[in-house]
Amino acid sequence: MTSGRGALTALHLLLVWALTAVAVPTLGFGLLVSAWSGGAGAAVPVLVVGVPLMVGLLATAGLPARTVVPLCGSARQRFGWAALVFVLGTLGVLAGLAAYGGGVDLGSATTRIVLTGMPYAVAAAFFVPSRWVRLGAVAALGVAVAYGGFVGPARSEHRRHEAEVAWYQEHAELLYLGAVPPGMEVSRAEVGPAYFGVDYRTVRQDASAYVSLSVRPPLTPTPRCPKFAEEGVTCTVDAHGEVRTVREFPYGGRAVTLTRRHGGAEAEVTSQTVDESGLRRLLDTLHPLSDAELEELMRDKKIDHRT
Repeated sequence: MTSGRGALTALHLLLVWALTAVAVPTLGFGLLVSAWSGGAGAAVPVLVVGVPLMVGLLATAGLPARTVVPLCGSARQRFGWAALVFVLGTLGVLAGLAAYGGGVDLGSATTRIVLTGMPYAVAAAFFVPSRWVRLGAVAALGVAVAYGGFVGPARSEHRRHEAEVAWYQEHAELLYLGAVPPGMEVSRAEVGPAYFGVDYRTVRQDASAYVSLSVRPPLTPTPRCPKFAEEGVTCTVDAHGEVRTVREFPYGGRAVTLTRRHGGAEAEVTSQTVDESGLRRLLDTLHPLSDAELEELMRDKKIDHRT
């Protein structure tokens, strides 16, 4: 390809890109406004007028390329070429919209408008009878597919994951986990605006055991029992400030709750099936929730956030 033909080809592709980068977002905005105000039926007239207008504008953009693009040699051929470029380019735009809707970062609004014209310029490049121009179009298409299908989603997922971790760690001073009692596992954890709750349940299907751990800011300046005792509830505070509450049930069972200060937080464990020594062992092993433990809870979908 001579320098003159190369410059003309570059001008041709630049013209296709510039025209579509302006006209396609305008058409899309018109469709959005008409559909918003009058429903899907109101968008049909915009399509009926807009699509032929787009094809006509592309055919006009093909005029300077009459000597380098065989399909632009005559008026009839130019309109066929314009229709093909419009269809192929629009498919590329729709693929970009799908990727953007899936969370792929396509930059600022200005960048996205600039990128709108790229699929049409790439489509037009495939009709240029030059091996290097077509190889460039293939390379651009490959980069777009790789970014939209693999790199972009991976980066988007990484950003979402980091945001989710930061969300859970907003109140890191409350994120404490105890050693899992024998024969049990963490079944559920929940992060709230002022608490962190963990449920431990038995691993065996033929057995039933449950422990609830709750970590929150202290409810009172010093550990103490309620002033007014409930019927069937006994409460004591030992010399170390641990509050022991036992609730006796009419059917004969009972629930034991141990509450202990841990740093600037207050940890409480409750169970009807695990004895006091097991509950104290859980409180004794409280430790800040590690990144690995948080990752495992998130991976197993055992943690949730409540606002």
